[in-house]
Amino acid sequence: MIAREWKCRVPEAHSEGFTGYLYETGIKDSSATPGFLGAQIFRRSLAAKIELTLITYWDNLEAIKAFAGNDISQARLYPEDEAYQLEPDLSVQHYEVIEHQFSAEQRG
Repeated sequence: MIAREWKCRVPEAHSEGFTGYLYETGIKDSSATPGFLGAQIFRRSLAAKIELTLITYWDNLEAIKAFAGNDISQARLYPEDEAYQLEPDLSVQHYEVIEHQFSAEQRG
């Protein structure tokens, strides 16, 4: 399994709207690609901004190429991103997942 990590920053005022937009673009397109296994979005506050980290999980690098194109190190951005004053990372990181375990019990 391969994890693909992408980060961006948005002004606090756009955080909720951009998160919904991220579901409609990146998550929707990813999940429609064969080999997509799942996704997580992380959020943290910075000075007057919110940083969002999107991690998607894939069967293999070929599945990622089907989503991202041949240069899988480049972020896939969308034309409407500018409306959210997005500060995107232009590259992504890939990791081989060597352990993944979640409790069947929900905590929180």
